[in-house]
Amino acid sequence: MLGLPLLVAAQPADGSDADASSAAPAQSLERVVVTATRGSKAIEKIPGAVTVIASEEIRTQTLVAEDLSQVLAVLAPSYAPSRQKLTSFGESMRGRSALLLFDGVPQSNPLRNGAREGYFADPSLVERIEVISGASAVQGLGATGGIINFISRTPREPGTRHSVELKYGTQGRSQDALWKAGYTLEHKADFDLLLHVGGTRRGVGVDGNGQRLGLEAVQGDTQDSRAGDVFLKLGRDFGEQRLQFSYNRFRLEGEGDWKPVPGDRKTGLLTGAAPGTPPGQPPRNDVRTASLEWTHQNLGGGQLRAQAYKQDFSALYGATAATTFQDAAIAPPGTLMDQSEVVADKAGLKLSWVRPDLFVNGLELTTGLDWLRDTSQQRLATTDRIWVPPLKFQSTAPFAQLEYEQGPLTLRGGLRYESARLRVDSYKTLAYYKNTAVQGGERSFDQWVKSLGAVWRLGGGWSTFLSYNEGFGLPDVGLVLRAVATPNQSVDRLISLEPVVTDNRELGLAWRGRLGSFSASVYDSRSDLGSQIRVDANTGVGAVQRVPVHVKGLEFSGELKPWQDWSFSASYARTRGKTAAQAGAPMDVDLGARSQGPDKLVLAAAWQFAPRGQARLQATRLASREINLGRVVGTARLEERFQGYTLVDFAATYGTRWGDFGVGIENLFDRQYVGYYAQSNPAGTNDDYFAGRGRTLTLSWRRGF
Repeated sequence: MLGLPLLVAAQPADGSDADASSAAPAQSLERVVVTATRGSKAIEKIPGAVTVIASEEIRTQTLVAEDLSQVLAVLAPSYAPSRQKLTSFGESMRGRSALLLFDGVPQSNPLRNGAREGYFADPSLVERIEVISGASAVQGLGATGGIINFISRTPREPGTRHSVELKYGTQGRSQDALWKAGYTLEHKADFDLLLHVGGTRRGVGVDGNGQRLGLEAVQGDTQDSRAGDVFLKLGRDFGEQRLQFSYNRFRLEGEGDWKPVPGDRKTGLLTGAAPGTPPGQPPRNDVRTASLEWTHQNLGGGQLRAQAYKQDFSALYGATAATTFQDAAIAPPGTLMDQSEVVADKAGLKLSWVRPDLFVNGLELTTGLDWLRDTSQQRLATTDRIWVPPLKFQSTAPFAQLEYEQGPLTLRGGLRYESARLRVDSYKTLAYYKNTAVQGGERSFDQWVKSLGAVWRLGGGWSTFLSYNEGFGLPDVGLVLRAVATPNQSVDRLISLEPVVTDNRELGLAWRGRLGSFSASVYDSRSDLGSQIRVDANTGVGAVQRVPVHVKGLEFSGELKPWQDWSFSASYARTRGKTAAQAGAPMDVDLGARSQGPDKLVLAAAWQFAPRGQARLQATRLASREINLGRVVGTARLEERFQGYTLVDFAATYGTRWGDFGVGIENLFDRQYVGYYAQSNPAGTNDDYFAGRGRTLTLSWRRGF
């Protein structure tokens, strides 16, 4: 449950946000901590694959591309390639879904996964990112592939500080620019305050051949869009106690000034864009998150943390005359345009208490309780029809973990009891599904999930770990319920709502010394009743298949520092996932791009050419992949072909008395390529045959006063 290893980027133990002018990353592994495990812990004592991405690394990567998914694609080995779109279909971890958190608040919507959860805050708010790879129940529902916790900035220095950030990106074409401006107020005295207000506008870019990039008009695009964020964090210390409140309001919506130009895969014509007004309202994300935290450093001899949160999430999709939207009672067949909207409202409570040296030295207890209430639905906004009825979900999960440390050995074991209830009122499906009446009902899920792990520090900088962790998730309930077309069905009899329990076995080895470090792990992840989405080749509609899933893989991450001012790094991830064509069939189907990324190699060189100047050159290689050749299951074509490519990026920053200046160049050699998901074409359509961005120059200026 709570244990997990080793792929690590250094972060100061005090969590300080290293300024662009500050020193290099922390040198001692003992100083590195991870809070995503419900209690601060040195990395070397955690039996699991953990990556901590520090603030300076985030700033460098967002100079290349203003997109957190691309930060993860480069710096988290197990994360699949970024789509470069508002939609995140295919951005998986280890062949499964990851649970996204923002300051511990769930952003993922597993009950009706619309793949829009990756855009919930301005990237400049993120101080560090903690990534736990592999199944885990440490943060609750949805982490069958891992956990990604985005940690917001916190004032560190006494006094009051203001900072202004400006950013401009261009490819040298008209109406292609990115403009960004942000203001941040930080105050730390008897209380601390952080206020951020920012806005971003994006044009429509071009590919390596100078042609306009295609627009994802229905699922959503970051091109031709504007975004705004208001963030407030207010905290105060009371001796050993702290009370902190935070609120974030983020909105990203299309401008509606460009429309897609269809492509044709048979002739090699890429999906494009042209000036014009698409039908309906532009797609948008609207996210509001509030959190109240109370911590006590010495309550009953242990550390208590309590967090109450509320999140309101809304994602509107583009207008389309999809076959599933047609209803002859409203308009002639083929003429009805509509827009779907996913709405998810969450409220929750997280309690955890960590008691070191329980009864004997070296024995630590972590215990607590999580409570979640989630109501998700999907409606058709134009005609005000219900596509997915309100899914009323509630879960209560007590957990406990014991950890014992004796010299170089750390042992950890934990249990979590997931008790969940899903209630759905009676409803009717759309006309496409024959206006089928479905009797409402309630389903309950009671599941023990467990973890075991051990870390052995061998000496000389070497350590090894062994772990077993289980994760708990649900299939996309909305996809199941909206597609019911058989009469006399009831929610409480739909066996396809059974939970997904995933277990992850892992073995790792790490070394850290004066000249650098490396870590490597191999894993085996299995779920007897998995969840795979397959798309009808004729309608483009996805359906959930409950079949077993088995994923094996290996990951490597390393850094070499031959000289004081130079460092070289490498990471590699290999994932091999299998599933079955149908329940009871052999597991001879390769996982497709919707679930699994290609083999990925990232190489980088960093040079600190001045006390306040740094430069980084990096290359990402995605290997070719051809799977399921000639395979068809029902109405779904499973064949996928991907021709790999290599992209090179460059970023540099330099601090002066007038502020910190930065330059980033994405796709340095202006490579023409089609993205992994677009090439693989799991949806089987022509309207998502997208090229990737060509060479893009980004300039930034940031000054504090």
